[in-house]
Amino acid sequence: MTTSKTGFLLLLLVLGALPTAMAQTAANVGLPYPTAATPKAIDLGELKAQSGTTPVSVTVALRLPELDEAENLLKSLNTPGDPQFHQFLTADQFVARFAPANADVAAVIAGMARYGLAAERTSATTLKVTGLPADMERAFAVSLHSYEVPAHGNVTGYTFHAPLSRPTIPAEISASVAAVVGLDNRPSFRPLSRAAPQTLARARSTGPPTTTGNAFGDLTVTDFATLYDVQPLYSRGVSGSGRTIGIMTLASFTPSDAFAYWSALGLSVNKHRISIVNVDDGPGAPSDASGSIETTIDVEQSGGVAPGANIIVYQAPNTNQGFVDVFAAAVDANSAESVSISWGQWEWFDNLENAPVTDPTTGKTVGTIVAVHELLVRAGIQGQTVFAASGDGGAYDAFNDLGCSGPYSPAQPYSCSLTLSVDYPASDTAITAGGGTTLAGPQELCLNAACTPPYLVIDVPHQRVWGWDWLKPLCDALGTPNPITCGIFPVGSGGGVSVFFEEPWYQNFLPGIQRSQPGQIFQAGEGFAADDIGLYYRLPSNYPGRNVPDVSFNADPYTGYVVYYTSEPSGVFGEEEGWGGTSFVGPQLNGVSALLGEYLQGSRLGLLNNTLYGLARSGKAYSNPRAPLHAIEYGDNWFYQGRNGYSPAVGLGTLDVWNFAEVLRGQY
Repeated sequence: MTTSKTGFLLLLLVLGALPTAMAQTAANVGLPYPTAATPKAIDLGELKAQSGTTPVSVTVALRLPELDEAENLLKSLNTPGDPQFHQFLTADQFVARFAPANADVAAVIAGMARYGLAAERTSATTLKVTGLPADMERAFAVSLHSYEVPAHGNVTGYTFHAPLSRPTIPAEISASVAAVVGLDNRPSFRPLSRAAPQTLARARSTGPPTTTGNAFGDLTVTDFATLYDVQPLYSRGVSGSGRTIGIMTLASFTPSDAFAYWSALGLSVNKHRISIVNVDDGPGAPSDASGSIETTIDVEQSGGVAPGANIIVYQAPNTNQGFVDVFAAAVDANSAESVSISWGQWEWFDNLENAPVTDPTTGKTVGTIVAVHELLVRAGIQGQTVFAASGDGGAYDAFNDLGCSGPYSPAQPYSCSLTLSVDYPASDTAITAGGGTTLAGPQELCLNAACTPPYLVIDVPHQRVWGWDWLKPLCDALGTPNPITCGIFPVGSGGGVSVFFEEPWYQNFLPGIQRSQPGQIFQAGEGFAADDIGLYYRLPSNYPGRNVPDVSFNADPYTGYVVYYTSEPSGVFGEEEGWGGTSFVGPQLNGVSALLGEYLQGSRLGLLNNTLYGLARSGKAYSNPRAPLHAIEYGDNWFYQGRNGYSPAVGLGTLDVWNFAEVLRGQY
């Protein structure tokens, strides 16, 4: 058996992914995230024959017995005017009220013991279960195989394991279990940052960034503060002091990079402000292939927007198990008032219902979504504010994730259909999703490899939805008019309609909220095949799903930012220009949340979505001099258009931070 080129489609066969002793050894060099260049894995045979005496581990996520009650409480706690508004629970109070009963936990532990597996509680709702491969196989009715991904380019080879068939949770514990993740431990998620491609390079400035007024592609957090009206908070002495920012990530980083960035901007920060929590033994050493620049961006941006805040970096291996466990660690500790994540994948890879037509029974990674959603509900009840990047694949997240060579054709093994799709975890209803815009202004773009004059000048007259269709004139000038071949499709602000999460209460009856489009069929070429998986999905039509994103900031690399980063394997530290992606927006919102919390005298903010959408319904969002939101009426993300109000391309628009702070102060 072989796996798919990107390693995504086989995920539909399994309950989850993660760190065994084998994966943890590989993680010492940083597990590479999947790309279109990832080669097919080689089946090495049965795992128990390869390393039968080496224990493996999985995470068992336990169900919240009263999830409906918890969801209702989440709504009440985050609805202005409700008697319970912002009466958040402590971690201990949440556990006492909602966590699984000790007897139920003991029953699951005993159930695992009957298969020779040892279980220990790692959080209020998760267990770490450890045992030999043969015992795991018996417990979950699978055959585990070991696989090797060969070295490619600058990426070292690595091994992982996965089951050959759909795992089954033992019947005696299934009622208590939301997910089992760890039977498949390949790298799964992608960072949601992006650089302007070298083949479409812009004419760039030289020299280090300044505190304000930098050119497009060299913007910093101080430019962000000017763009989005943060300065009035700074002028009142607000810096995030007394607040703690949480970063959840799947790659490690070099802390000195962040301190160098803040120092270059003259920001006064505590030299001990960063704490690192390694989850599941951590993601290994920093490396380009594992996405370390993503973590660097998250820390630099959030900590630069809120220079007085402390930062906890929760870092885990890049697998489904690491993904679940990093959420569990941040939420269970409850130490950070706001948390963000900038990694994701197409939500359908985690979908249970509407599975592939060739295997109509189940899609195996749904447990990941269920487990994380319950953790996000808990976060909101505890008053934690959680942000996610909405993705960089415009309206076609699946096409972007798989790196398809073009629209589906049976003759093209790595082609896939242009299916409207959204990124996860941004599509979860208990998270605030950050989308992206392109700033207004002229762009000088290179027409030759030396980037010498003449340049092509494209003027973007208005701040618009980030979608690289505005670069079509450059593609034409370079003789590559096909947007896919040119490399601009479907790059843009991730947005659309979830076909997994239902429309949440805060989006009900709001103009601009849409249902899923009819006739959405995903089809992929045989190059993506893994075993007997059908490469065909018929997605639900007119599904009343959660619309993504919620709010946006600038995310286009061409109007983007500078990153201070130590590259691997060269070990060279430098200023990386022309970076963007919605992964800048998530940590920027995280930093803004720290400022708002201090301004509100230490209050937790909880889930901000009800307040944001309530503003849109009130008529006060856009139409007055103190408007907290600015609608983005221009541009598109290759399908959804900007408009005067909500759109599934850029959400409610961009945030005026100072005006929003005043709105929040009025709620207390």
